[in-house]
Amino acid sequence: MQTKTFAIVAGALTAGVLAATAGFVLIGGQDSAAAQCNAGVVAGDLGGPFELVSETGETVTDADVITEPSLIYFGYTFCPDVCPLDTVRNAEVVDLLAEDGKEVQPIFITVDPARDTVEVVDDFTANIHPDMLGLTGSDEQVQSVSQTYRTYFNRHDDEGDEFYLVDHSTFSYLVTPEAGVVGVFRRELTADQLAEQASCVLDAA
Repeated sequence: MQTKTFAIVAGALTAGVLAATAGFVLIGGQDSAAAQCNAGVVAGDLGGPFELVSETGETVTDADVITEPSLIYFGYTFCPDVCPLDTVRNAEVVDLLAEDGKEVQPIFITVDPARDTVEVVDDFTANIHPDMLGLTGSDEQVQSVSQTYRTYFNRHDDEGDEFYLVDHSTFSYLVTPEAGVVGVFRRELTADQLAEQASCVLDAA
């Protein structure tokens, strides 16, 4: 019980730290769709090719997965609070966009493949949204896609504690097959705010 309580408290503290450091996101050029819509874009190249394993056990590439506008989040299923809240928020965003006539695929990419097996990820996404796609893979595959999207994570698994935490960045990425990453959103946004900004970006892109 003490270990579980510590995990929850530490997870909440981690969330606060990550939220406070979210200011490194830079706005794109003044004429960019992201800038017009107040959706942050990290300067320089962001996103690109990757290879992972889907929740159905199949090896997939970015071309297989991103066939329509997608909202991507990096996290882990054992996360005590941040990831469930963020992924549920993103699920609400997808439903709001659908009401606006915009189909967006919600995607969850784990940063903890050791515990997040295909089966675990499948159960997690099924409980969040019926259309959410979960992706896992080898440690090397996860490291690679993390670098591609410039995400941060640090697993505290060196002492063999099965309840270890993972520090990680908490941005959501709006990606299209044609243009790649077109918007980066902080976790402080509500579902309504994120949906409004994402809809604006998709209209302007």
